[in-house]
Amino acid sequence: MRAKLSYAITAAVLVFYFALVGSRGVMLIQAGTLLTVTFGVAVLILPVIGVWFLWKNTQFVRRANALAAELDAEGGLPVDELKRTASGRVDRDSADEVFDRRKAETEATPDDWRTWFRLAVAYHDARDTPRARKAMQRAIALHDGKPVQTV
Repeated sequence: MRAKLSYAITAAVLVFYFALVGSRGVMLIQAGTLLTVTFGVAVLILPVIGVWFLWKNTQFVRRANALAAELDAEGGLPVDELKRTASGRVDRDSADEVFDRRKAETEATPDDWRTWFRLAVAYHDARDTPRARKAMQRAIALHDGKPVQTV
């Protein structure tokens, strides 16, 4: 719940910032000179990119959460079996061991979104965020029946 609240607050702050920057861009365009119109258009591009990025990330998070809920209903969510240090951080060797099992499971059934979901969790536990995101995107695509590009 804390993560959802944090995400919502961050998104609200970003939307406020995008609106503020966008209004400044409009003001520059309204000034009407070649220089201010050029700068105004350039300033308006930033909030457009930001809104697009925020929208795509929100869609990703919602889809990943939907998969997690479905997998939980099936009883297939990965169990947290990781060893932790005294400070509570995941032990690297433990994360690598779980990752190896998840990778083998995914290689055995590469068309199952569930294995890709669990692999994404293993990548996340191993602190490999880019690969975790790619694995989750693949799980979402497989779940939705969309064609999956091989990398």
